[in-house]
Amino acid sequence: MKIHESEWGFLLLQDRMKVQVAVLLAMGLVGIAAWKSKTLQHSEFMETCDFEKLDGPDSEFCQGDLQVFYPELGDIGCTYIPKCHQYRKRITKEWRNPEIKYPQAEKNKNYVLIMADPDAPSRSDPKFRFWRHWLVIDIKGSDLRAGRLKGHVLTDYVRPTPPSRSGYHRYQFRLYEQPAYEAISLSPEEAASLGSWPLERFVEQFRLGSPVASTQFLTQHHND
Repeated sequence: MKIHESEWGFLLLQDRMKVQVAVLLAMGLVGIAAWKSKTLQHSEFMETCDFEKLDGPDSEFCQGDLQVFYPELGDIGCTYIPKCHQYRKRITKEWRNPEIKYPQAEKNKNYVLIMADPDAPSRSDPKFRFWRHWLVIDIKGSDLRAGRLKGHVLTDYVRPTPPSRSGYHRYQFRLYEQPAYEAISLSPEEAASLGSWPLERFVEQFRLGSPVASTQFLTQHHND
């Protein structure tokens, strides 16, 4: 069977049109996929976070104007750490010690900062209270006013690490005025362990008195 030249031309034109349609369809699918990807990224970026303030007895712990700043969160004093943007995971695994600021600090005085968890291993069974997370002495008031925490570190900063399924933990910051000429230190037994630390005995031993300011935040395991 012979095919006329005009029929060959028509068939070739049909084939070209099919190829063009296939290319356009493929481009369309790629475009839709890219649009969906951008939409998902945008929705993740636009995810809103609710920073819930503490209330009741937990809020009463927050006294004075002690400010605790973590990256992206700002001052987290008297708040729950939200789960969005992986903040609970990042405060546990990524971020270093927060910036501490106390605008009311007296420039010519020294201060002591204690960060501790009273809920180890859980708030319902705090058999390892207090878990020491940070202890710094000889902090100059002028540095505290400027948000520069310098001093003699007795316990390096330990990130909040609430165990899975242990509920919310309180991470408490206490700021004391340091008595002049008081040589503050940890005993060998205290230095050897972070848990079951007798915070009240430490405060009494070195005559620290009541905190001039205190604050706390609550967080739980990032998968809970």
